[in-house]
Order: sequence, then structure tokens, then C-alpha cells
Amino acid sequence: MKFLAITLIPHLPDPITGILKSTTERLRDVVDIAILSEELGFDGYGVGERHERPFISSSPPVVLSHIAAHTSRIRLFTAVTTLSLLDPVRAFEDYATLDHLCGGRLELIIGKGNGTAQAELFHVTVEDQWERNRESYELFRQLWREDKVTWVGQYRPSLENAETLPRPLQQPIRVWHGSATSEESVDLAAKWADPLFSANVTNPIDPYAKLVCHYRERWEFYGRDPADALVGAGTAGYYCAKSSQDAMKTYRPVFDARLASFRKRGIDPVFHSLEDAIERSSALIGSPQQIIDKVLRYHEQMGHEVLNINADGAGLTRAQHRATLELFQSDIAPVLRREIPSRSFPVAPV
Repeated sequence: MKFLAITLIPHLPDPITGILKSTTERLRDVVDIAILSEELGFDGYGVGERHERPFISSSPPVVLSHIAAHTSRIRLFTAVTTLSLLDPVRAFEDYATLDHLCGGRLELIIGKGNGTAQAELFHVTVEDQWERNRESYELFRQLWREDKVTWVGQYRPSLENAETLPRPLQQPIRVWHGSATSEESVDLAAKWADPLFSANVTNPIDPYAKLVCHYRERWEFYGRDPADALVGAGTAGYYCAKSSQDAMKTYRPVFDARLASFRKRGIDPVFHSLEDAIERSSALIGSPQQIIDKVLRYHEQMGHEVLNINADGAGLTRAQHRATLELFQSDIAPVLRREIPSRSFPVAPV
């Protein structure tokens, strides 16, 4: 199994202290955790893309470029690139440039994105968001592979023998498709023989596992061996301590603060207690053995080879955050790497 640390860069007061860091401090934290993730042995670090409060992750290529300058081995992911909102030509130019700056360590996770505010900002509707995502991805894919492109679509001006520069370092780049609630992203991934990354965050595991199953069915529909399909999956939270009692004691105030925030905003939480979340969600809270057992259990449903954990340490001190990430790599990752074989990540071009 391979492991990613991912952030959407939420910018909120600390759930325990109530202190809100400046934007500069918050972005520096993201870079610092990326550096730490490489140091500890994570396989990848991901930065999401959102264009609405409370997130400040509107420019993943910029953030990842800065991370690239401070790291040398860890693969850099977008999580997700919201192609339903973006001009695919401009997105290609940004990521082809980043591909060179990071030495070919870039991987993309694409998707339509979530949130009504950002959809309104870019004039995307519920009716056209999936078609925009499909069209943008298929043009992006063509731009990455061909030096000059002629193309006609619905949502951006046509191209006639268009040249886009710089040409990327990786040929081709691996693109994952983010999946949360709809079969559209699953179908698009299977059509192009691309890997799937299940969000696996908000709800119990079952609906996500059904989408993964559908992905493998569609993969086979297109004439491929389902065993060749590659799947990654997210988690709804992570905190590990040597004993489950210590883990729950430390994480409970963080979880309770999150529940209070949901209720303040009029959101009915899916999981109403920490115990409920540990039992029914993908959250990894507990001792190393408990977390290993849980990942193995839902691997039986998902068949995933890549796992991501939340890179943010909201509600934790720096020392607590570092300690729990170290514990993941020392006590959890080696067992899961051994128990769940995974294919190698792409090797960066020389």
C-alpha cells in the first residue's frame, strides 16, 4: 500500500484554542507539513482546490511549486483539480510548467469539485457541471499528449492547430479521477483506463464501495481486466496514539468542536459521536493495531492500493501532530505495505 497526506487548506480558528492563524502562517504550515511528510516517508503529498470559504486552496499549482522547491522525492498530487471550473488550456499550461519544476513528480486527481459558491463564481450549473468536467478533461488529455491540437467543444473557444507551451516533462502524466457521490466520474475514469480515487469521507463506507465496484464493472465493459484497475481511497480523519484510550482522549475535543461547528451552520452531522465515527466512518482513530485492522477491513470492500490521510493537525499541538504522523510511519505503514501489495508509483524522468 502507498500513502498520501492531503490538505484542502481550510482556514479556520483552531478548534481547541480558537486562534485563527494569518493566511501567511497557514500557507507556511502547509509547506512545512509537506516537507515533514517527505522526511517521514509518505509516498505523496496532495493539495486540494476550492474556491470558497473556509478554504484558501484556490491555486494548487502555486502551492505545489513552492513545495517542489523544498522537497526532492515525494510525489505531488492535486486533490482535486476542478476541471469543471477551469479553462483546460490554462490548466494544462500551469501543470505542464509545474511538471518541470518538480522534476516529473506530479500526479493529478481531477473532478468537478464541490460547493455552490465556487460554482456560482465560475458560472457552472448543476445541469452542465459533469459535461464541463468531461469535456475539459478530454481536451486536457489531448493537450498533454499532442504538440498541436485541433479541437471543437461546447464550453470554450475551438482550437485550430494550437500549440501549447511548455511541453510537459512526463509523457503522459497519470491522472486519477476523484469520486464521491456520482457515477459520472467513475464512468469517465473507466472509459480512459485511468485510476480512481474515492473520497470516502462524508458517509459510511458502503456507498463509496458501490461506486468502486461500478468502476471495476465499467472497466471490464471497456474490454479490460478488472484486476488492472487502480483505486485509492481517503479517510475521514486520523489520530493515532499508543493506546486507544489516549487516542480518543486527545481527539475527542477536536471531534466535538467539529460537531459544534456543523450544528452552528445548520448542518446535521452524519456521525453524532466520536464512537459512531470510529465505528461507521473511514476515520482512523485509535491504537496502531486498531487502525491497521480497520484499513484491512475496508480494503476488503474497496480493494484500494493507495490510502490518504488528512495532513492538517487542527486541534493538535505541533508536537502531537508530528508524533502521530511519526507513529503512522513507524507502526502502521510497514504492516499495511506488507499486507496490501501495491503497484509502484511512476518514476520521475531523469
